[in-house]
Amino acid sequence: MSSSFAHLHVHTEYSMLDGAARLDALVAKAVADGQPALGITDHGNMYGVIDFYKECRRAGIKPIIGTEAYMAHDHRSERIARRGRLDDNGGAAESGKKQYYHLTLLAENEQGYRNLIKLSSLAFLEGYHYKPRVDWELLERHAGGLIATTGCLGGHVLQALLRGDEEDAVRKAARLQEIFGKDNLFVEVQDHGIANQRLTNPKLVEIARRIGAPLLATNDSHYVERHDHEAHDALLCVQTGALMSDRDRFRFEGSEHYLKTSAEMRAIWSELPESCDNTLWIAERAELDLTFGQYQLPDFPLPAQFATAGEYLAHLAREGARQRWGEKLPENVVERLAYELKVIDDMGFSAYFLIVWDLIRYARESGIRVGPGRGSAAGCAVAYCLRITELDPIRYDLLFERFLNPSRVSMPDIDMDFDSRHRDQMIRYAADKYGRDRVAQIITFSTIKSRNAVRDAARVLGYEYAVGDKIAKAMPPLNQGRDTPLQYCLEFDEGHADGYREAQGLRDLVASDEVAKRVVDVAKGLEGMKRSDGIHAAAVVIAPKSLTEYLPIQRKPTSDLTIDEAPIVTQYEMHGVEELGLLKMDFLGLRNLDVITDTVEMIRRQRDPHFDIDSVPLDDPGTFALLGRGDTIGVFQLESPPMRALLRSMKPTAFEDVCAVLALYRPGPMGDNMHNDYAAIKNNRKQPEYFHPDAVEVLQDTYGLMVYQESVMRVSQKFAGYSLAQADNLRKACGKKDAALMAREEQSFVSGCERAGYGRDLGQYLFGVIRKFADYAFAKSHAFGYGLVTYQTAYLKAHYPVEYTACLLTSVKGNYDKAAVHLSDARAMGIEVMSPDINMGRSDFEAVTAGGARRIVFALSAVRNVGEGLVRLILGERDARGPFGSFHDFARRVPEQALNKRAVESLIKAGAFDTLGHPRRGLLTVHEPLIDRAIAARREADRGVMSLFGEISEVGEGSWSEETPIPDLEFGKADRLRHEKEMLGLYISDHPLKGIEGALRRLINTSISGLGEREAGMATIGGVVSSFNRRFTRKGDQMATFILEDMDSSVEVTVFAKTLAEHGHLLADDTVVTVTGRLNKRDEGPSNFVAQKITAPTNLRDHVPEVVLVLPSGFTSEKLETLKSIIAEFPGASPCKVRLAGGKTFDLGPRGLVDYEKAVGPLRVAFGSSAVSVV
Repeated sequence: MSSSFAHLHVHTEYSMLDGAARLDALVAKAVADGQPALGITDHGNMYGVIDFYKECRRAGIKPIIGTEAYMAHDHRSERIARRGRLDDNGGAAESGKKQYYHLTLLAENEQGYRNLIKLSSLAFLEGYHYKPRVDWELLERHAGGLIATTGCLGGHVLQALLRGDEEDAVRKAARLQEIFGKDNLFVEVQDHGIANQRLTNPKLVEIARRIGAPLLATNDSHYVERHDHEAHDALLCVQTGALMSDRDRFRFEGSEHYLKTSAEMRAIWSELPESCDNTLWIAERAELDLTFGQYQLPDFPLPAQFATAGEYLAHLAREGARQRWGEKLPENVVERLAYELKVIDDMGFSAYFLIVWDLIRYARESGIRVGPGRGSAAGCAVAYCLRITELDPIRYDLLFERFLNPSRVSMPDIDMDFDSRHRDQMIRYAADKYGRDRVAQIITFSTIKSRNAVRDAARVLGYEYAVGDKIAKAMPPLNQGRDTPLQYCLEFDEGHADGYREAQGLRDLVASDEVAKRVVDVAKGLEGMKRSDGIHAAAVVIAPKSLTEYLPIQRKPTSDLTIDEAPIVTQYEMHGVEELGLLKMDFLGLRNLDVITDTVEMIRRQRDPHFDIDSVPLDDPGTFALLGRGDTIGVFQLESPPMRALLRSMKPTAFEDVCAVLALYRPGPMGDNMHNDYAAIKNNRKQPEYFHPDAVEVLQDTYGLMVYQESVMRVSQKFAGYSLAQADNLRKACGKKDAALMAREEQSFVSGCERAGYGRDLGQYLFGVIRKFADYAFAKSHAFGYGLVTYQTAYLKAHYPVEYTACLLTSVKGNYDKAAVHLSDARAMGIEVMSPDINMGRSDFEAVTAGGARRIVFALSAVRNVGEGLVRLILGERDARGPFGSFHDFARRVPEQALNKRAVESLIKAGAFDTLGHPRRGLLTVHEPLIDRAIAARREADRGVMSLFGEISEVGEGSWSEETPIPDLEFGKADRLRHEKEMLGLYISDHPLKGIEGALRRLINTSISGLGEREAGMATIGGVVSSFNRRFTRKGDQMATFILEDMDSSVEVTVFAKTLAEHGHLLADDTVVTVTGRLNKRDEGPSNFVAQKITAPTNLRDHVPEVVLVLPSGFTSEKLETLKSIIAEFPGASPCKVRLAGGKTFDLGPRGLVDYEKAVGPLRVAFGSSAVSVV
């Protein structure tokens, strides 16, 4: 045998928070050492198999696919009691039995790979207990084509030896040999300098001799180089929550668990050279070729009269076309459908369209709202005919080739948006239709991002949070949502040049501070490692046969779901599923569809039984007026302050403008100022510029700007003579960053322009424009699909603001920050949100007419300690027998289960009984005995005591006929609001800042909601303190956290020791403060504001707020009369000032004094939220 070696016991980054070997570095090391093959044996999973296989093939080294399986003691169904810490070796033994053992399995061939898939899947589906476990029975059933080893110190054989039971060790090894075959069971030996290995290796050699099994030398590789052991140790601490300095923690002994060279392995096993030779023997035997790119579509069941999927699709398309365009189809429609149907059938995708059609059909027939189309699918006329999409692609010039290019065979991708509450129902339907063993959701992995790596490193090294936080804040800001890798913060790289320039502060810190250098060194080892697995938010796979014929699957219990309730999920990521040719579909749950569904239902129930949002005109003046004012809080995709500013500048007057906004409000177009150019040209502030007179034909609708990817395609078609398929290939090539490919494309494009008579110079100029723009251009079909959802939500807000806001609040019922935004917006529109009401309220937020006005009643189920079930009981009684007349009436009538004292107390504190005339404090003092008496009365009645005398029988000291009076006691404002906030998470009836918000605004430079829009730097925010909590750091220093809330939003504030020592005396719940500091934007979880200075402003209530009304040019006398009437209706003490578009301001004087609290809502309704401010 040669002097080479093949590593066959290898853990990668997919042994999550345990393996610290990145695939590329791992393969590169093996290739550099001349090793002929490399194995992958991650803990209990096959997550990394596809990426590992492809990386090895690219590098010219043979991949050997395997796993280090977990194995039960006897049977996978056993649940051995856990004792002490559960470590990597199965934890402490119970009667000699561990929770699990290790077993190394390698696929020798295709059969072995299939069996490996089945074993890995069944370990999760049938054997999960702390870990996914196989057992002897499963091994016997699926042994074909597999090579097994006795494993590491955690294996059955080694554990028997460590117990001192050598005969049991022999029996276990012999049993494995019997299962896998004489040449397929290897006795594995390892030497990492660990005493137990030195003790047991001679015994393993003897076992191999006794059963006639070959030896196999391995290194239990968990990282690539010896010096990576510290990063690996840090990773273990991230996994276990320990510090690296802790003595009693899970750790690896020594620094030998790296991918050693062949020479190092041969030197270690010089006395057993055959153990190294056998690695090469396995490498020679292992032959596995995975097939990629061959589509595996499930069959769609066809009606008997249709022979092929293509015939049935054509039939459905023709029927749908007549519904869309009428019995007599226009010629261009006939031609478009014929072309599309031929391309679809020629490419073999007719069944795919039928599958999607059937899913959408089921959703619509089940009353589940479906999105109008997302992505490029809106450009397909066949999809429009099948009601997969809802936008006419011919009317809006949406291109089929952008969706399905006949010159480039790739699976079509139709993403489906559903009401998010029914996404699981849609997946169940697919599973029922195609087979539960053929449908699964798709796994995804979270990684340790750069900033989190820094904070994790600081924590495991034992430093205070502030140390990691300081280093993380010195990192460059996110670039299009992505961190600059730590390596390229410290070393220049052209691809990360901007990040490097922004990282000067980090480099200075690392150069001057040994602690920072140590943290960053450890963080570099953590960065990019897989942290955990999860479920992709949208992706679902549907296979033609059982999924385990193609890939491994898993099922994991969670805190909410048992193992039997948990969803089936693939072990391969989305790109691996697609590369295997399986059908991947995106089932997206879109919350905005929930809101539309609920709003339409409420409108039909309360106002217009025939209302249909899908039939509203797309040229509605009221909708465009709302958009032009930027009153788009709660409108899909249009909520951010810069987006609202763009809307005010653009003043949309057509549906196409709404779609353009979505495409233009992105970093690329904004970087070229296209968004402002579009707005200026549209509103005649600037003249359009066309690079050639003939460009008017293709770019007139977008004012000469290439707003969409389809613009690029049309320009290429017009000027270079490209077909739309060729134009789409050019578009796609522009995103690949391939210099050689782009050189060929440029030559072809310029030649095309010359042939078309436009000349070389224009061709080169145009190619430069396209090359730059296509990299960030937006798909027109996607903009129009989502633009329709945007328009519909804007229409609902413009015409049904109370109903729409109520449903928005329901959709964010559990998210207090988002609810606060919508609550504030309701106030700005003059809509009152009432406290929960036991007679008017429902489980969700409800629009009602009260006091002659449309209002919103707070959701009863959103009250703390009050669940949906309890609300159903209350509503059942109220709907059956009418409203409650008093608390006594309530206690008498509702089912006993609804008289939960904790829940009733919460309802009282929230104000749910206010309209019955009961003061909250008085009711709280007597509600418990009243409930006790009501329950006792029922039980007496049940026993027949009251059967003869009805309610005149006495119960306890009094009777219900006397109705114990409720004391006339009420809370002060502060206590009332504190209880509301406690029970509702929000201030409803009032707000601690009401009346002082104008004065407070003068002391800050941003609202809390505006923090996210600011660049990095210091900010001053203000609000009321809640949840104030002091605690001690590991060093014994005192720090604090609290929630700071203004009228619109809230943020967690952290106060470290030094700042707390200076300003801590100012902090207590319900105090109003301003805080100066920096926002810490976290990769995962909510952001956090770190305080550096805190003040408690005084005399805020002495300030008399002013109302400022900004009026646009073209102000009419009709508007003036509206202003006068509002001032007259709400007289008060606040001055009202009018500022004209030119900047001139008028004080309306004594006749303009208003009650700002009452006047602001009507003013904002009349003139727009952005036009009215209180200072």
